[in-house]
Amino acid sequence: MELRVDPSAKGLIFDLDGTLLDSMPLHYLAWKEICLEKLNYDFTEEFFYAHAGVSSDNIFKEIKEITKLEFIPGDLAKQKEKLYETKLDQLTLIEPVVDIAIAYHNKLPKAIGTGSPSEGSWMAIRAMGLDKYFDILVSKEDVPNPKPAPDTFLRCAELIGVDPEDCQVFEDGDPGLQAARTAGMIATDIRPFVNGRK
Repeated sequence: MELRVDPSAKGLIFDLDGTLLDSMPLHYLAWKEICLEKLNYDFTEEFFYAHAGVSSDNIFKEIKEITKLEFIPGDLAKQKEKLYETKLDQLTLIEPVVDIAIAYHNKLPKAIGTGSPSEGSWMAIRAMGLDKYFDILVSKEDVPNPKPAPDTFLRCAELIGVDPEDCQVFEDGDPGLQAARTAGMIATDIRPFVNGRK
């Protein structure tokens, strides 16, 4: 079984973390360290992967509801992202997905739609040399409602000039796949094609 572009797709949209970049283990480490240090909260791997694609701010809001602790979700989200950025030298690519992005470069319009902040995302993209293949990125800061709402992917479709129903989305998280389906797009779960990853 091979990861493929749908024959009807006229535009390609890629999630970033866990889809193009094998960054999820590094994000998880940053989450675990921040939650333990700042909140004395055990941030589990199960909880992390269940929220793949959800913005850090919204995850911290949920943690605040669970723990009843007093903190500012946006502040801790920024600290978590800064901690993740210190780990960029450990990043690797998810080859089957990156291969598609490279193979369709200058053939179909492409964009990245992520629940992460723009600055850290571009840092990671540049660190891995993917800026040669992408110049459009929609982050959580660019839309009123991040994933699982469809706004991120709808904005990507708008920027690449392709109707939503003609866009294929590559995703590794349930919230992102929900966003793609709600947007009326071709939703492709990359997880069955990527060995040994969640």
